[in-house]
Amino acid sequence: MISELSNVIQPYAWGSFSALAELRGDARPSPTPEAELWMGAHPRAPSRLVTTGQSLDQAIEQSPAEHLGRGVLGAYGERLPFLLKVLAAAAPLSLQAHPSLAQATTGFAADEAAGIPLDAAARNYKDRNHKPELLCALSEFWALCGFRRVEETLELFEELGVPELAPFSAELGQSPDEAGISRVFVRLMQAPSAERGQLARATTDACRARAAHSQRFASELGWAVKIGELYPGDVGVVSALMLNLLRLEPGEAIYLPAGNLHAYLGGTGVEIMASSDNVLRGGLTPKHVDVPELLKVLDFRPLHVEPLRSVVEAREHVYLTPAREFRLSYFDLAAAPLEVTVTGPEIWLVTSGAIELSAGGAAALRLEPARSAFVSASTGRLRLSGSGRIFRAKVAHPG
Repeated sequence: MISELSNVIQPYAWGSFSALAELRGDARPSPTPEAELWMGAHPRAPSRLVTTGQSLDQAIEQSPAEHLGRGVLGAYGERLPFLLKVLAAAAPLSLQAHPSLAQATTGFAADEAAGIPLDAAARNYKDRNHKPELLCALSEFWALCGFRRVEETLELFEELGVPELAPFSAELGQSPDEAGISRVFVRLMQAPSAERGQLARATTDACRARAAHSQRFASELGWAVKIGELYPGDVGVVSALMLNLLRLEPGEAIYLPAGNLHAYLGGTGVEIMASSDNVLRGGLTPKHVDVPELLKVLDFRPLHVEPLRSVVEAREHVYLTPAREFRLSYFDLAAAPLEVTVTGPEIWLVTSGAIELSAGGAAALRLEPARSAFVSASTGRLRLSGSGRIFRAKVAHPG
């Protein structure tokens, strides 16, 4: 079965008024921010099959073997293992991390036992699943990703010359490793409120004074100023300076495993993840922040992060990650059509041009930018024709 999807747009405050509108060819900005276009069967906002009007989660529940295939059904149960999104960030997102599968299972059980409603703002775990994720940039995209190497953080702090940062620099200098990063981050996040506020304001002021003059850290300081002005007094502005700043060109990607402290800062991208909505926040947000719970899941190992680039398999550009639940790839079509084999559930999304999907003797489905389709496991051979770029989301390890 091939069916176009009708999808939900999440109107979070950090979303763009124009990015998704431009993707779908609408010259007018939207009246409200459009942050995320969800494509999948997550119970919070499932897509609907245009052919029947049925929600995708209900369709899968009624015919799991047809839509998922026996391998996916046996490995993951009667659910679509991944969630696909288009994310459009006009302002920075929260400082956050996602739990491992074991941590999500334990956390969900604890929230249930405490009687916290699923839709409560103060609930940490909305489901039992982990949330590794991959984002592929459609535009220039900026992100914070994982703790940077200590020597780089020390160099940045020294350039700022903020007296209030001196004790943290001394701690890192004495222990320039995972343990030192952990102690400094905990100390930052658990300092008295007045101390955190003073540190955040002094750091923001120093970043503002140095941003135009820094030889090495101009981008880091510039983003810190934006963050500090959006969230005055939030010590997350200091934490952000301890993380790797990554700039993605269109087509480059970033992979975020469990425990990776990160924040998307700005840009538009195609995002895929295990089907979960578990987010543990540490600041830079008006939403619920639970520092003790965040500290339980964080990975403090210093990282050197580079953009992830696709590898080409035949005509398919594939982003390789360790995730079992998903694999993201894309095709650039021109004159020559192609056929692919479908063995599990897939979602296809067009980001440029116009592409037709067909199988067997059924009429072709034409997709234009921002439009997507669900292709069930029973489809077999899928034919693509037209001109443009189309993303393919599928299960990486179906059984």
